[in-house]
Amino acid sequence: MNHLAGAKKVFDIELAALKAVRAQLNDAFGRAVETMAAALGQRGKIVVVGIGKSGNVGHKISATLTSTGSTSVVLNSVDALHGDVGIVNDGDVILALSYSGESEELLNLLPALKRFSVKIITLTGGLKSALARHSDVVLNVKVPREACPFNLAPTASTTAMLVMGDALAMAVLQARGFKQGDFARLHPSGAIGRAMLWRVADIMRAGERNAVADENLPVRDALLVMTHAKSGSLSVVNARGKLVGVFTDGDFRRCMATNENLLAQPLKQVMTRQPICIGETALAVEALKIFNERNIDDLIVVNAKREPVGLVDSQDLPKLKIM
Repeated sequence: MNHLAGAKKVFDIELAALKAVRAQLNDAFGRAVETMAAALGQRGKIVVVGIGKSGNVGHKISATLTSTGSTSVVLNSVDALHGDVGIVNDGDVILALSYSGESEELLNLLPALKRFSVKIITLTGGLKSALARHSDVVLNVKVPREACPFNLAPTASTTAMLVMGDALAMAVLQARGFKQGDFARLHPSGAIGRAMLWRVADIMRAGERNAVADENLPVRDALLVMTHAKSGSLSVVNARGKLVGVFTDGDFRRCMATNENLLAQPLKQVMTRQPICIGETALAVEALKIFNERNIDDLIVVNAKREPVGLVDSQDLPKLKIM
């Protein structure tokens, strides 16, 4: 068997499944988002229930909801009938996952859930199933076929559920006005937290490590300033201390090829004007975005007066663990 061909076939089947589910989206999705956002706005939560592979997908959906500010818990469908249903409160939303819509464990749970004032949103491929009939909103995740060669093992169907869950989480995020700063607050640890909570001032090189020189300084002396700071670039300022340009190792090498008197010339004749810079109060993640978009090695940091107060060196980012 050609394993690579088999792998590509699985990808093709699952991609086709996602396209099919995308085409099935309708107004029910909007109602689901509004229902979830309204419950969360009243301090309710999203209770995810599912069994088997759908239950496994439910854990991921619940985690994504919670990490983006939408309080969510997973309710074990079996344990629920032995006391765990106590986690449900009036005003909550039940997000039920069952591809067939006929999972016995979920159907047995319905009467207990109906005792609460809750809304039930179901992700299923069985639009006429018992679970669908007892739900307030039904999202169709029916796929043409599974990636399993026997069309039995949940593969394309669980992928479709997972993506539908992601779509719900992102739509609810936007509906609730969840901001980048809120995301950072919920992820204080790891690379995400560092990149989104830290300011540029927290990661920049400052003081003696920030090479700055007057625009009239000869290139020869400017190189000594850069060497002392162990920097590959130098911020060039005018008589008022305002940033007017940048001079880098790359600029020096390029100019040397065509300018025999380079070392004696003032920086203002060879510097790059209007350099890319960033404010010292900007988030570190904004600096990362500039590095990715502009393909530069160093980023000058300025204060409110446009005075160079620091430098972010791309080589420092891996050590700071924010890439």
